[in-house]
Order: sequence, then structure tokens, then C-alpha cells
Amino acid sequence: MVQGRGSADLVVVNMAAVLCLMVLAGHVHAATYTVGGSGGWTLNVDSWPKGKRFKAGDTLVFTYDPTIHNVVAVNRGGYSSCITPAGARVYKSGNDQIKLSKGQNFFICNVAGHCESGMKIAINAA
Repeated sequence: MVQGRGSADLVVVNMAAVLCLMVLAGHVHAATYTVGGSGGWTLNVDSWPKGKRFKAGDTLVFTYDPTIHNVVAVNRGGYSSCITPAGARVYKSGNDQIKLSKGQNFFICNVAGHCESGMKIAINAA
């Protein structure tokens, strides 16, 4: 059977459609996590990430009382020392949604004594 130009065009269109679906499917699998579970973003939450598998593009939801807490995206040094580096992004809505970047992501509460009391998390997103 001889195939004309129309058949070749149809194959290309079908391949492009399959490729688009594969790309979109990668974005559909992003997950949303409430940091600290039902307790939310609070003291002693530093072990919450254990046993969870995070991916770049997943969203962390930090729920907390904004009159007594905040969320600060920091680097490894800021996480380890509980000191907010210059230029760090500070969130204070009480319902912050933060998308994970590939690699290490670090978050602390920089209210005095809170980070030192375990109000910090380190997450590695694949």
C-alpha cells in the first residue's frame, strides 16, 4: 500500500500530541503538602519531612498564626545557624504556599527562639 503525504503529516501530528501529553503528565504529578500536617507550621516540626519524597514543583503549604510566626526561605547556613541571611524571602500571611525548587530547600521561623526550638525544615526535592 502506498502512503501519500497526508499519512506522513498525520503521523507527525500524532507524535507531537503524544509528546505534549507526556510533558503535561509530568506537571500533573506535583503534590501539595501541609507542613506539619494537621498541627501546621509550629515548634518541633523539624522531623516532619522524614519519610516523605519531594519533587521539584511540589507545593508546601505553611499554615500558622501570623501574629506569632513567619516562614523564611534560607540557605544551608541560615538553616544551621537559625540566622536569616540578608535578602532572604520572608513570608507572613499565615497561609503561605511555596513551590519547591530542585535540590535543597530550607525554611525557618525567625521569631526569637523558634528556629532553635525546631521550627525549621530541610527538604531535598528530586
